Amino acid sequence: MAFLTEASIELLLRFSRAGKSASYGGLMGDAFGKTGRILLQVAVLINNIGVLIVYMIIIGDVLSGTSSSGAHHAGVLEGWFGEHWWNARAFVLLITTLFVFSPLACFKRIDSLSYTSALSVALAVVFLVITVGITIVKLLNGSIAMPRLMPDVTDLTSFWKLFTTVPVLVTAFICHYNVHSIDNELEDSTQIKPVVRTALALCSSVYIMTSIFGFLLFGDGTLDDVLANFDMDLGIPYSSLLNDAVRVSYAAHLMLVFPIVFFPLRLNLDGLLFPSARPFHQANMRFALITIGPYRYNLLGCKFHSKHLGCFPIHWSNCCSLPWFHFSGFPYSQVSSSLAFAVSASYPFLFMIYFF
Repeated sequence: MAFLTEASIELLLRFSRAGKSASYGGLMGDAFGKTGRILLQVAVLINNIGVLIVYMIIIGDVLSGTSSSGAHHAGVLEGWFGEHWWNARAFVLLITTLFVFSPLACFKRIDSLSYTSALSVALAVVFLVITVGITIVKLLNGSIAMPRLMPDVTDLTSFWKLFTTVPVLVTAFICHYNVHSIDNELEDSTQIKPVVRTALALCSSVYIMTSIFGFLLFGDGTLDDVLANFDMDLGIPYSSLLNDAVRVSYAAHLMLVFPIVFFPLRLNLDGLLFPSARPFHQANMRFALITIGPYRYNLLGCKFHSKHLGCFPIHWSNCCSLPWFHFSGFPYSQVSSSLAFAVSASYPFLFMIYFF
C-alpha cells in the first residue's frame, strides 16, 4: 500500500504540473471534465465526513466509556470522577468541538496546523512506546502466551473475515487530498517528493509496530476497539496509570489530527458549492458557513452511530476509479483491529515533515 500510495501521488503531482493544476479537483476537472471533478469532490466529502465521525466516536469512547458484547468499558473521565452529566458522551463531544476543533478550524492556511500536527505525532509515539514497553515487560516476565500465528478459518464466514484488513490498509494511506495544499505552500516544490517518501516510511513503521505489539499484548482477547483493552489490569506495576496514559494520549492525538482531515473536507465542499467563486479564505462569511455545517453533521453522526468500527465506513483510495463507500458494520480480525488505531497517523506525519 505504501508503494501504491507513493506511485499514485507521483502521478498526481506530475500531471498537476503538466496541466498547471493547483488542486486535486482542478486536476480531475482537466482529466475528466466537470463530472470527474464533482465525483472527486463528493468522494472526498463522503470519506472525510465518515473519518471525522469515526474520530469523534473514538474520542467519546475513550473519555466517556463504551459498551461491547454486554460489557461496559469505563471511559477515562468516568473512571476518575464517576458517572455525571458533564462527562457523558454528548456533552464531552460538544465541549471538544467548541474548545478544541473549532479554534483549530479557524486557520485558513494548512501550514498553520504544523505545530499541532507535530504534537499529534508525538502523542501517537507516546501511545506506541507505552504499548511496546508493556509488551516487552510482560514478555520478559513470561506472562504473555504465544498468540496464534495463523488465522482460524473454519467456514466461509471466517474466511471472509480475513479480508477485513484490506479496507483498513486502504484507508490508512489516504493523504492524497492534502498533497496539493502542502505543495502549494512549499517554497521549494521539489521538496514534496522526499516529504511524501519519508512520511510513508514513518507511517508504515508505526502501523507495523502498533499491529504487532497490540496483538502480542492482548492476543485472542484483542477487542474491536483495542483501546477498550486498556481498562483492565495489565498485570504490571502502575497498570492503572499506564492505561490512562495510553487512552488520554490517543484521544488527544485524534483531537489534533481532526483539523487536518477537516481542512480538505471544507476545501472540497467550497469547490463543490461555489466552483466559480473567489478562494474561500478571502470570503469570511462563506468560510464560516462551510466550517459550521460539517461540524453539525459530525455531531449528529456521532449520535446515530454507536460503534466506530461499524461505520469505519468509508473508504476512498486515489488508486481507485470510483469511491468505495461502506456504511454497514463488518467484523474486524484481531490483528486489523489493532492496526485500525494506527490509521490516523498518516495525516500528521505528512505535516510534521512539512513543518520541519
